[in-house]
Amino acid sequence: MEIQHVFHPHNLVFIEDHGIASKVGHCFMCDKPVENWSYYSCNQCESYLHKRCAEAARKIWHPFHPKHPLTLLLKSPYSEGRGICDFCGKAFRRFVYNCHDCKFDLHINCALLQSSIAANFPNSLHPHTLFFVQNHNNEVESDCSGCQKPISGPFYYCSYCTYPTLFNLHKECAELPLEINHPCHRKHPLTLLPQPPSHPQKCGCSLCRIQWKGFVYSCSLCNFELLLDDLFSRPPLTDASHEHQWMPILRKMSFICDFCGTAGEKFPYFCAACHLFVHKNCISLPPQIKITRHCHTISLSYSLKQNQVEVWMCKICYKEVDISYGHYSCPASRCLYVAHVRCATDEAIWDGTIMLEGYDERSEEVVHEPWNLITDVVEQIIIGELMVASEMKHSYHDHNLRLTFSGKTKDDDSQCDGCTRPLSTPFYSCEQCKFFLHKVCTELPKQLPHPFHKHLLTLSNSHDKDNYSSCSACFRSYQGFGYQCYKGGCRFRIDIQCMLLSDTLKHPSHEHSLFLVHNNKGTSCSACFRKLRSRDVAYRCMKRCDFILDVGCATLPLTAWYKYDKHLLTLTYSDNSEPSQFYCDLCEKERQPNHWFYYCADCDNSLHLNCAVGDLPYMKLGNKIEDIGHPHPLTVVKNIWNCPPCKVCRELCNGQALECKESGCNFTIHWACCRSSYF
Repeated sequence: MEIQHVFHPHNLVFIEDHGIASKVGHCFMCDKPVENWSYYSCNQCESYLHKRCAEAARKIWHPFHPKHPLTLLLKSPYSEGRGICDFCGKAFRRFVYNCHDCKFDLHINCALLQSSIAANFPNSLHPHTLFFVQNHNNEVESDCSGCQKPISGPFYYCSYCTYPTLFNLHKECAELPLEINHPCHRKHPLTLLPQPPSHPQKCGCSLCRIQWKGFVYSCSLCNFELLLDDLFSRPPLTDASHEHQWMPILRKMSFICDFCGTAGEKFPYFCAACHLFVHKNCISLPPQIKITRHCHTISLSYSLKQNQVEVWMCKICYKEVDISYGHYSCPASRCLYVAHVRCATDEAIWDGTIMLEGYDERSEEVVHEPWNLITDVVEQIIIGELMVASEMKHSYHDHNLRLTFSGKTKDDDSQCDGCTRPLSTPFYSCEQCKFFLHKVCTELPKQLPHPFHKHLLTLSNSHDKDNYSSCSACFRSYQGFGYQCYKGGCRFRIDIQCMLLSDTLKHPSHEHSLFLVHNNKGTSCSACFRKLRSRDVAYRCMKRCDFILDVGCATLPLTAWYKYDKHLLTLTYSDNSEPSQFYCDLCEKERQPNHWFYYCADCDNSLHLNCAVGDLPYMKLGNKIEDIGHPHPLTVVKNIWNCPPCKVCRELCNGQALECKESGCNFTIHWACCRSSYF
């Protein structure tokens, strides 16, 4: 039997169930081996196709997405064909069932899983209908929402809660009893709850301290909670970092953990030889770790209630560290870096990598390859005592680049192709095309740590792949060089402006130094008053000033240019004008009196921040951007005179915008409208 499949150019021949003797074959749709399955084979290109994949319908109604039918496509219609399955959270490139209306992707392997509605699952644990998935083959990357451990074997799945807020449960966690009696709390039965109950703002219980997110057994009368890990017996524990055995205390008691220095209200572990009380999860604290907030490794140390003379401040949260309890500190001579245990091991700070005993970080100083992207030095000159490349080749350009120490380019609007800032000497230029690089941009290292992110970052060039990128720190779109995280599924990217920031900042808007702080949920930027999210980093004053700057406002230029003003406008932090003067002279809309703005005192011109800086401050003028909803490439332009209005908002583009250069098109659009609309 032969068939012609819509996704394969040749005829496929049916082969009954048997193994393949010569080599292992994989189905070109689901990428799984075809041994012991009935399958189709192509004699011309040695392609294989499972019978079940060949018979997969082009359009299906699937219980994981009951709203609309799903259509089988060769690849995801989003992000250049790279998709994320809304069921398992894994990335894929080929064959997907897609819902165009909801932007829902279901990988073909997930679409073929056998599932059934889970009957009688209690609404007290989850409000939506769950499906029981039996033939699971380690496809799901998210952890169990009950015990917070990796999914393995049969599990329960919620089709309503999609990636990244997936709700999956181990079969065992989904079938836990709703009420139990436990010897650790004999007064009342314990009730299974989907998450810890709401506690007072400054509660010191272990659940609030470790920010537990999974199921918990609770007694509301006694404010008692029992984690699933503690549901069964608590055996004695041993750990390589401590020479004695840890014995569990099966009685609720108040204590201060000797390893992390925080309060506990549960069942500690006790070392009789050392007289230490510790939390269970503190026993396995790594003795030595590396974080991007510090250049050296830091080591765990603790002392037994020694008198503390000097006041030490945590370099992460900038609060006092009691060194009579456990803390991380830098063993390097004359390095005074100290951090709380909980701060140093926070998931936003530490990537989980443990440095082995005896690790010597000096061994990493030996570099066997060039540390930057200069591939060849053609000519050199001597300046003072330094040897400088006067002509060289760079990885991100095909032609030789020559060094210029003085003078200007023919175009006053020239920008560096690395950082996209206005060109200034010294810089390298290409004699064959308009390509420029500041000297410092050519010398950027290939890899760097940064306090904004827990992983090592690698230098990348957005021109090569995506036309533009979005900075994960300031959220601005940028072109040119940036640093990107390539570890696992991490998508962190940062532009050169933000990469130059450190963990401290002295800004002219505030009298005190500002410090980099993670987890700023519930606060607002003091410049633009944007509400910050929990994953946003920001700079905060630690002297009880309630002053905080998001990264976007912290990197605003101190001056800006306005085409109707012959002077530079100055970044201004307060306004004492009359209320009738609170208007922007560019867009003619009202300004908020307590928001920052740009101002020229000589001409009395006031502009909103975004009106002065523009939507595209880090995009290079003249560059083209494709695949954003218009049939032709769009060009980055600014200061358009007598231009047509924006296609979406219908307002004139007085600043930066995107314009179509095709003859007779006359298409112009603001970047903000382009990002928020389909046209």
